[in-house]
Amino acid sequence: MAKRDYYEILGVAKSDEDTVIKKAYRKIAMKFHPDRNQGDKAAEEKFKEAAEAYEILSDKDKRARYDRYGHAGVNNGAGGRGGGGGGFRGGMTMDDIFEQFGDIFGDGGGGGGGGSPFDSFFGRGRGGGGARAQGQRGGNLHIKVKLTLAEVSSGVQKKIKVEKNATCGSCKGSGAKDASSVTTCSTCRGEGQLRQIKETFLGHMQTTTVCPTCQGNGQMITANCGGCKGNGRVMEKEVIEFEIPAGVSEGMQLSLRGKGHAGVKGGPAGDLLVNIIEVPHETLTRDGQNVIYELYLNFADAALGTSAEVPTIDGTVKVKIPAGTQSGKIFRLKGKGIPSVQSYGKGDQLIHSNIWTPKKLNSEEEKLMEKLRDMPNFKPAPGKSDKGFFDRMKDYFG
Repeated sequence: MAKRDYYEILGVAKSDEDTVIKKAYRKIAMKFHPDRNQGDKAAEEKFKEAAEAYEILSDKDKRARYDRYGHAGVNNGAGGRGGGGGGFRGGMTMDDIFEQFGDIFGDGGGGGGGGSPFDSFFGRGRGGGGARAQGQRGGNLHIKVKLTLAEVSSGVQKKIKVEKNATCGSCKGSGAKDASSVTTCSTCRGEGQLRQIKETFLGHMQTTTVCPTCQGNGQMITANCGGCKGNGRVMEKEVIEFEIPAGVSEGMQLSLRGKGHAGVKGGPAGDLLVNIIEVPHETLTRDGQNVIYELYLNFADAALGTSAEVPTIDGTVKVKIPAGTQSGKIFRLKGKGIPSVQSYGKGDQLIHSNIWTPKKLNSEEEKLMEKLRDMPNFKPAPGKSDKGFFDRMKDYFG
């Protein structure tokens, strides 16, 4: 079954701003929220579908790729949570949604800190009991990776060293010196939340907020860990190995889930965002999935015919140039281009022939040219089969 358009799912237009998209998503998410539709599988799927749409449209880069390439531009390695990290298209769970979009459902706290607004109606947190904040999500880590045309064409395994916040090994991220250095918060009595009953025109309403004393942890540290000074994280260097699929292009961003900075107080780790930069090739130029080579021929070779060695991404090939080749003629090497990032075939290599006109002639060459100038076969006489530049380009790209 074909995937639905993300704008259609959220009921917004391509020209709508981020605030409009966020508002539309919140409305749909509230309507199909699991707490309101317990046991309703159809509502759960609509909730997940809306979350997937919002994940793409709320991100500037992903939205731009989606607008240009559709679903093919944001699935798998082209974007989204690629790099084997799962993500929405790799099996989305409710925890994924609440973890990433907790600020949409909560009372201003992120990452599951305050639960959903329906928790107050049902008298429980998202887990079914007194929900504590699950810590703060770690920040994303951004890197740039330069790729040659050969690496873009075949895909490549990369290994990089990054410096990032990692969970403290001494305290396992708690920030406490030891188990005896942790005590129950006296403000919320270990629940991590404060509940209040307010009188409204609808009657009594219960609201739940994150405890300001313990920041939702339910516990307080009396003595800090010596390794991280109570932060729960330390700076470390890590070597990360990952695969870049064939067919990526300049400006694409791959996401390695959970490979960014470690979270705070048990929060989930951020992502490692890999931005692709293409290194220009010495002789080949990329145009989408095709590559272009400018072949220069002297007048005699074009008139008499010859063979020429032409560089490709993976070596050189010999190309036959027929007699009477006109400047601008395009030869095609099938399948010698760049593969689609979604593995939907490969592009071609286009060889653009250019007839080289000498800029300087010696006296002997001038005499030969004078003899040739007025000969019948040297007078231009284009026929219907001799197309102009724009018509030739339409044939190849139209």
